[in-house]
Amino acid sequence: MNPKELVEIYGVEPKKSLGQNFLHDPNALDKIVATAGITPEDAVLEVGPGTGALTTRLAQVAKRLVTVEVDDRLAPILESQLAPYPHIEIIWQDILQVDVAALFASGPYVVVANLPYYITSAILRHLLESRHRPRRLVLMVQTEVAERIVAKPDEMSILAVSVQYYGKPRIATRLKPAAFWPRPDVDSAVLTIDTYAQPSVNVADERLFFQVVRAGFGQKRKQLKNALGSNLHLDSEQTASIFDLAGLDGRRRAETLTLAEWATLTTACSQLNLPSQPG
Repeated sequence: MNPKELVEIYGVEPKKSLGQNFLHDPNALDKIVATAGITPEDAVLEVGPGTGALTTRLAQVAKRLVTVEVDDRLAPILESQLAPYPHIEIIWQDILQVDVAALFASGPYVVVANLPYYITSAILRHLLESRHRPRRLVLMVQTEVAERIVAKPDEMSILAVSVQYYGKPRIATRLKPAAFWPRPDVDSAVLTIDTYAQPSVNVADERLFFQVVRAGFGQKRKQLKNALGSNLHLDSEQTASIFDLAGLDGRRRAETLTLAEWATLTTACSQLNLPSQPG
């Protein structure tokens, strides 16, 4: 039964405020499960099961499935759809409030999620900054967001740096609005992120690294030396010293730097003993 039929039966209207666009295309659902590469020994976290179309497919291949849904109006639908699968645990909570590491403390896990467009960055940060990161994430996101995440230098963003620090992203496939109900106004993409055992670049102070990255992108139209100087409250002599130590041209802009160059810049900043600010 498709999502439209299910919500009509149970009298549940999709909420635009929650970004509810339920994936229903069978080929797309099968593609996502295949892309996730789940084995019978795997534990899986699904974020935003909706009406359970993807959940039932995941349940057939995963050893353990934990699904997190914030909208408890969907409880009758999910409980009915998932009744044949006793190994599924449903958590009725905002994923941003869930201690994911505690759920999977005993071993590796995979995340599969249809992320609301308005909260994609926050959820990615929550999952990737967890003390126990998933080994792989398979995410349905807005195509524009996916393209920003996989960007290369000259088109980098703070989102690209943040994701690529923790893992290797790629676009596995693209989805048209017709694959969802209700239809979104934009195209979507299936994005995979294979996380690294250790971050992609070596930095002594991760918090300072992201402080420097945020400062660099904080005034994107400015040259990097001006953006860092302004946002880190440095005088011109300190700023010049940082770029001399890093061996970088301060006239460049943030979107042109590689992760290795951000790491070098962080090391240079650390020698000024900048106060590390909260993330």
